[in-house]
Amino acid sequence: MVNKKIEQPGVFATGPKNDAYTQYFIGQSYNNPLVMPSNDVSVPVGNVTFEPGCRNNWHIHHHGSQILLVTGGEGWYQEADKPAQLLQPGDVVIAHDGVKHWHGATQNSWFSHLAITTTGESEWLDPVTDEEYTALH
Repeated sequence: MVNKKIEQPGVFATGPKNDAYTQYFIGQSYNNPLVMPSNDVSVPVGNVTFEPGCRNNWHIHHHGSQILLVTGGEGWYQEADKPAQLLQPGDVVIAHDGVKHWHGATQNSWFSHLAITTTGESEWLDPVTDEEYTALH
């Protein structure tokens, strides 16, 4: 049975439910904005936390990229047509401009990463199917 108690798997607070992006996730995620864009800062930084089994949809960053700094738990990162990478605290991933990918928690672990988004916008695509996801375990 999955533990539904909200955990803080990383060094930063979990933050509130990520309701603004619910449609792009399977399962529950949380987002704690740490740095918001302003006149003197153009790169937002958020602590994104995934409950066990939670993952986001396939997506592509256009006109920018995203850096993921893993701070807690275990998760997956996968680019289209490549094998998934198991992520653990201390791992760094760069989701480059134009690369279709997804990321999320493993089935049995909470997962937390800092998301540093350079510029541009995200194109949200299809969900990661249960078949794709469970094949990783």
